[in-house]
Amino acid sequence: MSVSQDIVATYKGPRRVFARRLAMGLHEDRLLAILMAGCAIAFIAQMPVRAREAHLTGQELNMLLGGSLLALLFMAPLLLYALAFLAHGLARLVGGSGGSAQARLALFWAFLAASPLMLLNGLVAGFIGSGLELTLVGGIWFLLFLWFWVSGMAQAYWAEK
Repeated sequence: MSVSQDIVATYKGPRRVFARRLAMGLHEDRLLAILMAGCAIAFIAQMPVRAREAHLTGQELNMLLGGSLLALLFMAPLLLYALAFLAHGLARLVGGSGGSAQARLALFWAFLAASPLMLLNGLVAGFIGSGLELTLVGGIWFLLFLWFWVSGMAQAYWAEK
């Protein structure tokens, strides 16, 4: 299946999609591509927010976008790699039997699969601003991300092999 079809299928059954992704093999180039795609979508989701901020505060939009670009395409991948390493260590500590590449795939795929809600969150933040709507959409995004991540970790570390 294509990546976009897998993202849609993840909303129906994240463990099934993750198992199929695991069966495709764990190659670091694929993992990095999934991560960078998620980070690029996160950057795109920040564009309406930064445009609103530039309009309301009088700051230059290019500077705000440059800061977001640095944060999301250069710094966030490093932090997500570190988080995946910590998740791997925790999973091994509680008896899981997967490898660190599975932990990276679980986290990176969850981040990419939850990206449609991340885009919606950016639109709500950019067009509506702070409020109940933004909190609701952000909360739904976070819960979906956690669901996808925990499902992937469970499939990678505790599923019958």
